[in-house]
Amino acid sequence: MPDRLTLDAIRACLEGAIPGVVATCAADGTPNVAYLSQVEYIDAGHLALSFQFFNKTRRNILANPQVQLLVIHPLDGAIYRIDARYLRTETDGALFERMKAKLAGIASHTGMSGVFKLLGSDVYAVDAIEQVRAPEALAPVGGPHRLSVLRRCTERLGACADFESLLETTLDMLQAELGIGHAMLLILDAEGERLYTVASRGYGESGAGSEVPLGEGVIGVAARMRTPIRINHMTLETAYSRAIRERLHASGSAATLEREIALPGLEQPHSQLALPIACGDALLGALFVESTQDMRFSWDDEDALVTIAAHLGVLLRNLQFAVEGAEAEPAKAPAAGSVPSRANAAPLKVRYFEADASIFLDDDYLIKGVAGSILWKLLREHAREGRTEFSNRELRLSPEIGLPEIGDNLEARLALLARRLVDRKACVRIEKTGRGRFHLRVERALLLQGVAS
Repeated sequence: MPDRLTLDAIRACLEGAIPGVVATCAADGTPNVAYLSQVEYIDAGHLALSFQFFNKTRRNILANPQVQLLVIHPLDGAIYRIDARYLRTETDGALFERMKAKLAGIASHTGMSGVFKLLGSDVYAVDAIEQVRAPEALAPVGGPHRLSVLRRCTERLGACADFESLLETTLDMLQAELGIGHAMLLILDAEGERLYTVASRGYGESGAGSEVPLGEGVIGVAARMRTPIRINHMTLETAYSRAIRERLHASGSAATLEREIALPGLEQPHSQLALPIACGDALLGALFVESTQDMRFSWDDEDALVTIAAHLGVLLRNLQFAVEGAEAEPAKAPAAGSVPSRANAAPLKVRYFEADASIFLDDDYLIKGVAGSILWKLLREHAREGRTEFSNRELRLSPEIGLPEIGDNLEARLALLARRLVDRKACVRIEKTGRGRFHLRVERALLLQGVAS
């Protein structure tokens, strides 16, 4: 006797690429059939349907909790009938937020943003699944086995000894092992309110330093709710950053606008997957991948990336705790020739605004916050004493910077600052010379100006 079918075996049918059908029955026995807007996998025995309108289907469910669903496999055409029982409606929490974000993505694609609004997530228990139409052909299996990929990825990640190599190795692996060409890594700030980009791959600009408020957009919601959000149809997630700029222009907030770094992203993404990076109860950041292809990220991709993100969380937290006790590696000479010599150029005007610790180089915005405070300290020390060699430890102990006592993410701040200086082709660079040590390279005279708040 064949094994009983579960949702795990037909997860691809719940993608929404081909609309399903739901059949309900009123208290007097009158049937009703309607197309499904959204079906969400919860586990092998439970699914959720979106509650958007108080219509005939909704009234029937409340009167008679038994429903039947017809879903279709998007690759092989197999059709399955699902018998399910309504259990409850959730109006907050990870499931609701995940479905809400997906629905918003679908609505943005169809031009129905003002109509598609999730009122709740209706949770059902699956009683039986029956195949009513056999596959027309075997669905193609693409790419390497995910367990083999995970084994190689975890081995390479485990060998990373510092924050920067962990970032680069992660992005390298996503491209080489999973064929993901567009990705970004974001870290949560010390206040726990915003995520800032520390590394990206596949975009014209790295976007280092760009920010996403926690709870906003696909990335912010995935991080806040600690749940992966996968959208496999064309969305306008990148419209989030454009909308911010438009609102700022409309309000005339030029001072705020000039301090914005554009979030990297595809102009027309067709598939997106955002995942939280956490360790235990601590949220550390987010991993975001996207593609111009519809249905680019499968359930297997999501499972693999969830595992990689969880491994990243543990490694990031371990690096935070380990680095303070291992910052005594001897310094080595910095790489030569990384910054063109500009000794005869005019002095570099550096303005530092105390209000938000923002730095401007020759009137161009560079960075703000803790990273801005770090650079200001380094440049002042260099101008006053001619110093070029620094250590992470002294930055941690410096009251000028104001790092939190726990979870300061100093390595992330330094990596972000180094990337921003490279992005802006600045004549100031930070170059790693050893574990917990770095070299400040300055190729022009400095004209420092602090602006009090």
